[in-house]
Amino acid sequence: MSNLPDHESPTPNPRPTVSPQVELARKLNLLLDVVVAEGNTPYTYKQIEHGLKNKGVALSRARWAYMITGEGPLVTDAALLTGIGEFFRIPPEYLLHSDGELPDRVDAQLTFVKTLRVRRVVSFAARMLGDVSPETLRSITELLEAEPPDLDAPGSETRRRHEV
Repeated sequence: MSNLPDHESPTPNPRPTVSPQVELARKLNLLLDVVVAEGNTPYTYKQIEHGLKNKGVALSRARWAYMITGEGPLVTDAALLTGIGEFFRIPPEYLLHSDGELPDRVDAQLTFVKTLRVRRVVSFAARMLGDVSPETLRSITELLEAEPPDLDAPGSETRRRHEV
């Protein structure tokens, strides 16, 4: 006999699916992060718009805003998504297909970005905590360097707004 109430299942619910809009936003924000990780300044909407306009592709500020936030209608315009892929120097399939494979360049930079963020947090913590024991600081560092929780899980995603 189970100790669970009748309405509860003994097996956890499968991970809810993320909407296609949120998945596209995640991919676009990752591309924006890679630009910074490669030592460049973040792209502005105007730079992206200009780069696409040179390819004959239009992008409005409103459309870009809802593309990077994952709110609003799903963008399926192949010419636009291909243009964005080319602008970021990645295979357009990454944006065109929901199961588009992470380009090697993006994957490598993502790992690098995660490492940089951990180091920044450790440095910040050390400055803010002041006189903490080396053991405490080592413990904090180990926690931060541990495999992070799944940030793609619904409800845990933070949405950044890159100069809209």
